[in-house]
Amino acid sequence: MSSRTLNLDDTLYDYLLTHSLREHPAQTALRAATAKHARGGMQISPEQGQFMALLIRLTGARNTIEIGVFTGYSALSVALALPDDGHILACDISDEYTSIARPYWEAAGVVHKIDLQLAPALATLDARLAAGAAGQYDFAFIDADKTGYDAYYERCLQLLRPGGLIAIDNVLWGGSVADVAEDDDTAALQDLNRKLHRDERIDLSMLPVGDGLTLARKR
Repeated sequence: MSSRTLNLDDTLYDYLLTHSLREHPAQTALRAATAKHARGGMQISPEQGQFMALLIRLTGARNTIEIGVFTGYSALSVALALPDDGHILACDISDEYTSIARPYWEAAGVVHKIDLQLAPALATLDARLAAGAAGQYDFAFIDADKTGYDAYYERCLQLLRPGGLIAIDNVLWGGSVADVAEDDDTAALQDLNRKLHRDERIDLSMLPVGDGLTLARKR
């Protein structure tokens, strides 16, 4: 028995994927395409995508938010787990990156679930709040510019219903959060991690999944 999370070498990681991962062919193809991209390291791991899909099903989520789409693997993973009338408000500013996603969303038959908004995420979220959408969402995934995380978190907390779940990516930042911050991104993540730890509005768990994934359940 182990009292702490296992370190995964390549052999054990391959075993994990072989005995757990269940991907739609469109997911596998999108991962392969993104791996060839110059910034392919920005994509979440497949086991994280599968974990998020399980969270969608466990919570019965129907209306979700994604901040930071990149080439669309996380949105695809969530969309496949949503019911046919489910909905993702997908926020990004890059047509170049998100245009890679659409053929794979179409191949998986989920493009109708994804409302891609190419605009600064805060503007999109504030517009939803102004339109009276507070408390109408079930799940949010934040994976964008790190200095914006705190503002995204606060908007998502307003938009989620009580019991809704926020998933925040990169909270361990390759281990840098445990050291003295040498850049604005690391400092922003450290500040947010401290804030979430004492935030009484949520139930909290920080998990060593991928580059660190925090789950915050709105009370």
